Amino acid sequence: MSFEDEWGAAKGTAMRLSGLPNDPGRWSPGVDLSVKQDHLGAIGHAAYELHGRLAKDGNHARMDSYEAATALSGHSFRTGSALTTVQETWGFQLRTLLHAVAHISNHLDYSVASHAKDDAEVSTSLSVSKISEYFT
Repeated sequence: MSFEDEWGAAKGTAMRLSGLPNDPGRWSPGVDLSVKQDHLGAIGHAAYELHGRLAKDGNHARMDSYEAATALSGHSFRTGSALTTVQETWGFQLRTLLHAVAHISNHLDYSVASHAKDDAEVSTSLSVSKISEYFT
């Protein structure tokens, strides 16, 4: 197959991938992504629980690893410094993951509360405007 043929096939594939799906049952034009507040709350709660478990279980072997690294280094084994590096890297990655999960949990909790507040404001403004129609 020539370069031109391959390039034409690749362009056709890219064009086909960026088009609309053929199955209208799975996606409808003009419909935005929607999610129920219950789902956001459940995901936020799951992230909160995951954060708690990670904070507890993520450091489970920290002291044993530190003691083993110290003992190995004390006997001039290079494995001791390698284990220290592994422990430090794990600690950094664990803190990063904990921050990310906390951010997800907090953001979803904020989103649920913010949307509930917005819904209440819209509902109030609609009911007030409907009442004011009768006074004019």
